[in-house]
Amino acid sequence: MSNIYAVYRFLRNNLESGSHAVSFKKKYSCFKTYFFWFVVVLFLSSCSRPIAFSTVGKGWSNNSVNVVKFRKNALTTFGDYQFVAYYDQGNNLVLGKRKLNTSRWETLTTSFKGHAEDAHNSISIAVDGNGVLHVSWDHHNSKLKYARGLSPLSLKLGETQSMTGNLEEKVTYPEFYNLPNGNLLFFYRSGQSGRGNLVINSYNVDTKQWQQIQNNLIDGEGQRSAYWQACVDNFGTIHVSWIWRETWDVETNHDLCYAKSTDGGKTWRKSNGEKYELPITLATAEYALKIPQNSNLINQTAMVTDQHGAPFIASYWSDNKIPQYHVVYLSNGVWEKVNTGFRKTAFVLGGGGTKRIPISRPDIFIDTFSINKKVNLIFRDAESGNRISLAHGGLKNNTPWKVINLTQKSVGEWEPNYDVSLWKSKGKLNVFVQDVTQIDGEGVAKKEPTIIKILEIKDITKLYN
Repeated sequence: MSNIYAVYRFLRNNLESGSHAVSFKKKYSCFKTYFFWFVVVLFLSSCSRPIAFSTVGKGWSNNSVNVVKFRKNALTTFGDYQFVAYYDQGNNLVLGKRKLNTSRWETLTTSFKGHAEDAHNSISIAVDGNGVLHVSWDHHNSKLKYARGLSPLSLKLGETQSMTGNLEEKVTYPEFYNLPNGNLLFFYRSGQSGRGNLVINSYNVDTKQWQQIQNNLIDGEGQRSAYWQACVDNFGTIHVSWIWRETWDVETNHDLCYAKSTDGGKTWRKSNGEKYELPITLATAEYALKIPQNSNLINQTAMVTDQHGAPFIASYWSDNKIPQYHVVYLSNGVWEKVNTGFRKTAFVLGGGGTKRIPISRPDIFIDTFSINKKVNLIFRDAESGNRISLAHGGLKNNTPWKVINLTQKSVGEWEPNYDVSLWKSKGKLNVFVQDVTQIDGEGVAKKEPTIIKILEIKDITKLYN
């Protein structure tokens, strides 16, 4: 309204002070016409604007712990309510919720804290089929920290508790996944980088109990670790892909592997249906793509499926000196690769700890809600001023990808995390956003807390035009 009033004054003053010999009546008529059409254009433009933001609160920004890619999830929806979690400047675990289609967030600063100085110690949340919030936080080769809501839709958590009591002393990368029947999965690494194993627990909403269904799904055999990304499709099939890392150094990342389960994680198969003998090892894994060490291959990215359950994996690495975003996907039983090819700047990925990297790891979603069914990547790149960007394109290497900036300002070392449940159910893209700083190798900056926002796109097709 203040903008409209400003234009009103500008038009009135200019018409009143004009030197043309125009009658007052004609001036007034002209003024009304100009002002009317300005308001109409402003109204139509605000109605059609596809991007909006809602403000949650202020969070810790001295590193990237609130925005690391491996958060599953930073943001999630159950029914008519959306939930969020983050660390504030005092390292407190903060929970929030709002009713969908509103901008007012209710937040609760819990009694729990995390060591936010280590960017590995992220918070992951999920809501089970009964509407109860589950939270796990503050892990880097440390004892499990897990609690759940006292009642459906409540932000108030009970005391920390064990899940199964097995392999809970050296937990890293906790991740929740929702199953279509309302149950939950909980993935984490047991052990250290270079010699860790993938553990999977399953939560039953009827018994309210956890069961460990895999204590070593992917075995590094004491020589390497698997760094995974996973998703659950609409049919309940669990898809997991991973790269191998030989040591603590990210330079030793290599290859891209795949497995799936159609029975809740108990048995696992290759893409052709061949059953794995567990645990899966370097020698027995299915290789979606061979990628050598020292290829600037990043770990822990994202994967989704299309409406038919075909997996799509997003990552980045270098086919030459310039790291590019790639999409690896299964088509008619054959693994295919698309190089998006739009980046221009080279860099070298190496070393240990949380890195300060000029690009973020990508997130991926497939727009099955529109006719075009586009593959989309969300990312941040220093080439475009560290703004949040969206790239979309086809599955042919000769099809150029289009890049759209979703924000006008830098978000620092932010990485993407969107509300998967909301996208799958309603086709609305909500992204967790915070401007943060990451000093290379687990450093901690001195920065005031920054605003946590949710970027909201109700109609993704409006961005394609």
